[in-house]
Amino acid sequence: PYPRCTKPQLHRVIYCVNTTSHQPTMKLSVAISSLFVATAAAFAPTPAAKQITALNAWKDETVVGITAPMGFFDPLGFSVGKSDEIMMLYREAELKHGRVAMAACLGWYITAAGVHPAFDSTLSSDPLEAAKQLPTVGWLQFVFGCGAIEWLAQDIKKRPGYIPGDLLGAAYWVDDSDEGWVDYQNKEINNGRLAMVAIMGIITQDLLFGNYGDQIFK
Repeated sequence: PYPRCTKPQLHRVIYCVNTTSHQPTMKLSVAISSLFVATAAAFAPTPAAKQITALNAWKDETVVGITAPMGFFDPLGFSVGKSDEIMMLYREAELKHGRVAMAACLGWYITAAGVHPAFDSTLSSDPLEAAKQLPTVGWLQFVFGCGAIEWLAQDIKKRPGYIPGDLLGAAYWVDDSDEGWVDYQNKEINNGRLAMVAIMGIITQDLLFGNYGDQIFK
């Protein structure tokens, strides 16, 4: 109900009725407008500037792994918008996979050369065939050995000041201000990256063509 007008004049009555009748409409319009603004703000994209700034800051502070000629190599953009914690997790994974790949390349060519003293040397010199021939006890040793190393690594990572991949605690004695130490870390990462590509090529060569030994000096 509209408030009662105090003056009986016709034009005053019309003015009073019109003024009071528009108030609910104006309030409704303001409410609807506010709702649309809030909804649009909720679905607005997160500013990319902060993400790019955070990534650039991480790259500026990181001296290991960003080497010539590729520099910061991330063609698929996995690092875009990632926090420092995620980037450290990526570095940990890169180091771990690189180390495993280097060990795999070494073990592959030792086996391919016919050097496999375990199990009375009855396993094939083809590493893929040797893996099929490996007895259950051998696989159990392999799985539990890897599990023990992983458990130890998880426990080491809990210590204060842990640096990704530094399982031996070298960071307690030297830091990235030492050029020699930085050079050593870059060599490990680059060799690990090469080994990851190499072991994939070696396995593919064996699967498709049956060539498991040295193909360069053959």
